[in-house]
Amino acid sequence: MVWSLFSAATEKEKEDAIEAIIQHASPRKEFFLMMILAVSMAVFGVLLDSTVIIIGSMLIAPMLYPLLSLALGIIMPDERLIGRSLLTLGKSVGFSLAVGFLIGIFFTGRNPDGIALIDLIAGSQPSLMYAAVAVIAGFAGSYAMTRAHLNETLPGVAISVALVPPLAVAGVGLADFDWVIASNALVLFVVNVAGIVFSSVLVFSLFGFSRKKSVEQQVVKKEDKIIASEAKVEEEKPAV
Repeated sequence: MVWSLFSAATEKEKEDAIEAIIQHASPRKEFFLMMILAVSMAVFGVLLDSTVIIIGSMLIAPMLYPLLSLALGIIMPDERLIGRSLLTLGKSVGFSLAVGFLIGIFFTGRNPDGIALIDLIAGSQPSLMYAAVAVIAGFAGSYAMTRAHLNETLPGVAISVALVPPLAVAGVGLADFDWVIASNALVLFVVNVAGIVFSSVLVFSLFGFSRKKSVEQQVVKKEDKIIASEAKVEEEKPAV
């Protein structure tokens, strides 16, 4: 029965999933704009002690895709895809910490109640249970991404695993020059990333994605051409 869950996917579904994951994880300006907006919402959610705002930030954050793309690169294996996935992930983390730091600096008179939420996230010491949640979320996300009729469950996956809130708290911690808060939040983020990538590698392996390397290379080549073309157009724009 278990094997039938993975053998039921058609070759077209697998190819479409590969294309969608790589496209959504491409290091484009639009991707980083959505990350900046998502983390900005999360930071204000933390400072205002509003879980509703934090949940909203997780819904618009595209952070899950570079992790799925990284898992694809690992099972192919393809150094080029791994590199571009790490580039997207690294820039996302950098922008997120910068946004959290700047907002934290400018809103030093924040709501004291927000401290409770900061302590909740930063004080969550990484444990086997947090790793288990990340593994389950990664499994659900990668499986749903492959089976098109389950795509509507992806927002739930984004909420279930904490990727954006720890980055927001880490940025606020840096603004307060509190290394304990920042480091604890970053460790929680890393644990979640590792759990998602691990289970995604497992799921993609069971689906037999490693046999689709030619499809993956074509999509990566296409996306890189689009990014290069957009950069060229940007350079050719007359200075105002």
